[in-house]
Amino acid sequence: MKLIGPFKQVVTLANLPLRGKLSDEQLEVIVDGGILVDDHKIQKVGNFENLKSENQNIEIEAIEGEQIVLPAFVDSHTHICFGGNRANDFAMRNAGKTYLEIAESGGGIWSSVQHTRNASEEELLKTLLERIDVLIALGITTIEVKSGYGLDVENELKMLRIIKNAQSQTKATLVPTCLSAHLKPRDFEGDNKVYLDYILAEILPKVKEENLANRVDIFIEKSAFQPEESKEFLLKTKDLGFEITVHADQFTPGSSRIAVEVGAQSADHLEATIDEDIEFLAQSNTVATALPGASLGLGEKFTPARKLLDAGAILAIASDWNPGSAPMGNLITQASILATYEKLTTAEVLAGMTFRSAFALGLKDRGRLEKDMKADFVTYKTDNFQNVLYNQGSLKAESVFIDGTKVK
Repeated sequence: MKLIGPFKQVVTLANLPLRGKLSDEQLEVIVDGGILVDDHKIQKVGNFENLKSENQNIEIEAIEGEQIVLPAFVDSHTHICFGGNRANDFAMRNAGKTYLEIAESGGGIWSSVQHTRNASEEELLKTLLERIDVLIALGITTIEVKSGYGLDVENELKMLRIIKNAQSQTKATLVPTCLSAHLKPRDFEGDNKVYLDYILAEILPKVKEENLANRVDIFIEKSAFQPEESKEFLLKTKDLGFEITVHADQFTPGSSRIAVEVGAQSADHLEATIDEDIEFLAQSNTVATALPGASLGLGEKFTPARKLLDAGAILAIASDWNPGSAPMGNLITQASILATYEKLTTAEVLAGMTFRSAFALGLKDRGRLEKDMKADFVTYKTDNFQNVLYNQGSLKAESVFIDGTKVK
């Protein structure tokens, strides 16, 4: 058993509801606090001196200077296993080129598919681990990682095996998701339905057999897969024993409703979600995941986070780190900007990057600093936790703990 502290402030996020709006007055902030850790879990959080006196002869990991501590962050939507670079897409988009024009000139998702297929397993693993380390340095210790740049049996399995390999080489928790239904590859002979059937028959059984992922995603959009064929695919995917999530309402509305109807863990993007579907989401346990990095990368409007919270939805905030639309990868910066435009409280943003985002991945053992939770937390050199979002990502994490052990 070990006592870590003292911290100027311990922001526990304890006792906050899973859904709906939050006020900053609901935040539990323990002044001059400490965290008691044993067997990778939090045993108790409280006043440091009291915990010290209650536990004589305990090992103490001293925190120097004024620091605050938060639960470590959860990034519930990333595409960080990829090859190549799409800086030219960004330049062309800012120069006024359309999505179709960029794709026709050799850019877009298909560009990333080609780069990823051509990259060696060693190269993909190396760059994936480097990106994971970037996220850990930001205080993100649970990371969802999608496939979706392979789009055939060989290359989708290659990506998922690399993600599994990376898990053995990092202390962060990786949550793999099979996104073979990212779009129909250009070299596939057959229509969308034939390709989706191919995923169901050829890819997902092998994913299940090798235990490469327990989650499946699909991009429902005019340029990818249509609503009815997507709904049929998702229901069949559930029959195979997978949890599901959906790229929903990014450019056109309607697919978030499908996500709710099929019982998806989350509906991600939602920039185009209309008011009636906000109410539909709010009545469900499907997490509404905002991806402000995509809004910034594409110059699109933000997810209507304020309306979602006011309606009672479960709102998560994730980075969508990918080579095309969201190359930044800095979740804290993105969430801070989203808060400014959507008028989110500090409590709502912190909840959206911690226990609410964990719930989107089916995880209930992290995202709060309280008894029996996974001992993942992040510290900052400041005397006021509000400075984390106020500085919009420029206040760097001082230390990152995973399972109670300092990793940064």
